[in-house]
Amino acid sequence: MNILQVNSSARQNGHSTKLADELVQGLAAAHTGATVVRRDLTTQPHPALDEAALGALFTPADQRTPEQAARVAQDNALIAEIQAADLVVLGVPMYNFGVSSQLKNWIDAIARAQVTFRYTANGPEGLLKNKKVIAVLTRGGLYRDQPHDTQVPYLRNVLGFLGITDVSFVYAEGLAMGPDAEAAALASAREQIAALLPAGSAVAA
Repeated sequence: MNILQVNSSARQNGHSTKLADELVQGLAAAHTGATVVRRDLTTQPHPALDEAALGALFTPADQRTPEQAARVAQDNALIAEIQAADLVVLGVPMYNFGVSSQLKNWIDAIARAQVTFRYTANGPEGLLKNKKVIAVLTRGGLYRDQPHDTQVPYLRNVLGFLGITDVSFVYAEGLAMGPDAEAAALASAREQIAALLPAGSAVAA
């Protein structure tokens, strides 16, 4: 099994990162020979999709300047990682009801026409098939199954567009509602993580 872990917190040791680490450790321990690629978008921030990036992407490869080629290569590296992955673990904190800019930049990088999706006579087709995603969601308040939770619908939609329909979520909510609520949220998240692991697997707390 090839596991790709993508951490998207603005803080290196945020709750989403710690919980994603624990989940990946448990998955790697449960699958002999598993390989893990850890992409930390805080220590390795990916550039935003701006006019220069679009210009590079829409310029034929043999006509790109060295700067354009280097910019496209940055996106290519992220695409290669997810293409090689069987399982993707996303650390997803909630910022202002949505995903972080770090995660949005990663999504913009991996969503490329004719590479990870394509348009056909029958509509769009995702090309990142036969993969599973587990998103570890951390929130200061309580948003699960509420209309103002924009993260879950967005992630389901964008990942489904790319061909990934096997998506599970781990929730740690109420983290900003006091020490007791924080402890309860982390305990609940760890119970959810344990339920995703094969029987007998341990989760490091």
